[in-house]
Amino acid sequence: MALACVATRASSGVDAPAVTVEVHLSNGLPAFSLVGLPEASVKEAKERVRSALINAGFEFPMRRITVNLAPADLPKQGGRYDLPIAIGILAASKQIPLESIERHEFVGELALSGHVRYCSGILPVIVAASQADNRLVMPIDNRADAELVAFEKVLFATHLQSLAAYLHGQSELPSIDLGLEWITPNITLGEHCLSEVIGQQHAKQALEIAAAGNHNLLMLGSPGTGKTMLASRMMQLLPPLSYEEALEVAAIHSVAGQTLQQQQFYQRPFRSPHHTSSAISLVGGGAVPKPGEISLAHRGVLFLDEVAEFPRKVLDCLREPMETGEVSISRAAAKLNFLCRFQLIAAMNPSPCGDVDNARANVDQIQRYLSRLSGPFLDRFDITIDVPKLPLGALNSTDNQAETSEVIAKRVLAARETQLARSGTLNSELNGKQLKNEARFHADDLLFLEQSVNRLGLSVRSYHRLQRVARTIADLQQEQNVSRAHIAQALGYRAIDRLLASLKQN
Repeated sequence: MALACVATRASSGVDAPAVTVEVHLSNGLPAFSLVGLPEASVKEAKERVRSALINAGFEFPMRRITVNLAPADLPKQGGRYDLPIAIGILAASKQIPLESIERHEFVGELALSGHVRYCSGILPVIVAASQADNRLVMPIDNRADAELVAFEKVLFATHLQSLAAYLHGQSELPSIDLGLEWITPNITLGEHCLSEVIGQQHAKQALEIAAAGNHNLLMLGSPGTGKTMLASRMMQLLPPLSYEEALEVAAIHSVAGQTLQQQQFYQRPFRSPHHTSSAISLVGGGAVPKPGEISLAHRGVLFLDEVAEFPRKVLDCLREPMETGEVSISRAAAKLNFLCRFQLIAAMNPSPCGDVDNARANVDQIQRYLSRLSGPFLDRFDITIDVPKLPLGALNSTDNQAETSEVIAKRVLAARETQLARSGTLNSELNGKQLKNEARFHADDLLFLEQSVNRLGLSVRSYHRLQRVARTIADLQQEQNVSRAHIAQALGYRAIDRLLASLKQN
């Protein structure tokens, strides 16, 4: 029977479901039929495969060729099916042995000359093939992706002729060198060190607390007070990713069509979209859903500068992903889930003219400006701080006693290790049960916190967020129990609530 089955993998978000390419040759008028829910880019494979086989010196069967991409209900797109279709035709026409393609998976786009070309979004395929323990034949141009996963059964194909020689047992295909060790260079802290920020000790302390507990942070301040500079120094305080976390981040960037260099593999992502960004670019979407900025910031920082200039509907799209850590995108073609456990850092001016004290805008205009941020969105921030103007003489001060990012990063790492050892998670992700059983609050202090929350008119969510911030402050001070002083300090990081309350009084 002129039938061959070749294994490959599709792209479904950050997953790579298995696909079987079934090729059947039958008698009849020469024809090439491609079925199995292929999109236009897959249908065009018929012409690429025909030319590639002929130009590589193989015989293209002048028979009725039927290619089925199973399962039929899974949408297929891209040129990654060219290579498995060509291998299936060669196996069905007995030009390569059928048994040689067993326990192999093939993925790659073909040039008309028969060369195997680069494929985007292939990192999830490598991870899935390693879990299935199959040999994966892929383009050599994707070598960097394979080295990130370090899967020893990866084989690199450059041309159909060399691949056919391997399947005939006449030669070997190159693979990765597992003896290679690539070194992640140390980040030069002197270039973006927190000690370069003049003054703003209160903001620096808030930044340290946010980094230690993975808390969301909102900075309020006039133009030029250093909000963006502080946010850019956040990355120097965060520890590098673990291997599993780095692989998650790399898979998302691969699906989005972005490649990560080996030197960036363990670095946390930092995304700073412009305020003109649409909801789709921020959250993700499209006819074929792609990850947005919040997913590209997974395990890292999403910085929204001038957050009040973002459309309110766009910002409200972030509310659910910030709580759940993932975003579900439903389209007619597919429903995909993307991880998005990011830390949100935002900066804004307290009024439309930039200042509140010497504002050209009246109270109504300021309130209208602040109302661009909905209450539920503001509720997602654990810490909101004022970044005031520097006092007279601060710019020419010769005091060089400010702590460096390296010193602060060591305290942040120690606090994070304490949290993971105690609860298995960072403080920002503690649920209500863990706060009650593991956070070590005194009953009187919790009553004081509840009274304070009621007096300030805050929500129940804010009550729990204040507990998490207080727990982080205690961890930074290496305290076993949370004291009232820690709670009082956490209550001091509610600048937006004080601003709104003062505007109501006026």
